[in-house]
Amino acid sequence: MYIPADFEIPNIDVMHQLIKQHALGILFTHGNSGLDANHIPFELSIEQSELGILHAHVSRNNPVWQDIQDGDEVLVVFRAGDAYISPNWYPSKHEHHQQVPTWNYKAVHAYGTVKIRDDERYVRGVVARLTRTHEATQAEPWKMSDAPKDYLEPMLKAIVGIEIAITRLQGKAKLGQNKEYRDILGVANALTAKGQQIIGDAMHQVAVSKIKQSCE
Repeated sequence: MYIPADFEIPNIDVMHQLIKQHALGILFTHGNSGLDANHIPFELSIEQSELGILHAHVSRNNPVWQDIQDGDEVLVVFRAGDAYISPNWYPSKHEHHQQVPTWNYKAVHAYGTVKIRDDERYVRGVVARLTRTHEATQAEPWKMSDAPKDYLEPMLKAIVGIEIAITRLQGKAKLGQNKEYRDILGVANALTAKGQQIIGDAMHQVAVSKIKQSCE
């Protein structure tokens, strides 16, 4: 991924947080059938590895788990919002007209080696942890024991686990950091007014940081 210095996320903890908050990743593989991409929710574990280990599962009918082999390099892309940026939102544009459209976004690329985990204990654990995490905000969280055993067991047998040991992390937050404070704030306000909170809030944070830097 091309990452200009202004847009780099160098902090591993920040990248880990983005992955946890935006768990639906795109798994890119290059197996026997060529390039493939699958949209999969991942669980990130950081207890046994500095960069982390990703856990997920796919349908047994999905050919991806048979198309790749243990040890193959894969890429998982996580995105945390994106937004089109109009030149009209930059105050400076109305003075000198030297602005162009762009697109702002936040993303993390996780490179790693894959391992297929076709065992029920692993799969059950992944499903249980994903469920606990994403049901936590519900008024009455669903849990695996809510489903009848004779219904749940065949469901678990119909999925296969995927484990990815992360070997490299890249993070990019393209949020107008190379712009003037007033232009960053102008875009942040415009996005917020349009209801695009994720990038709008992130750009407000960039604007605040810009002011603090100018005061130091």
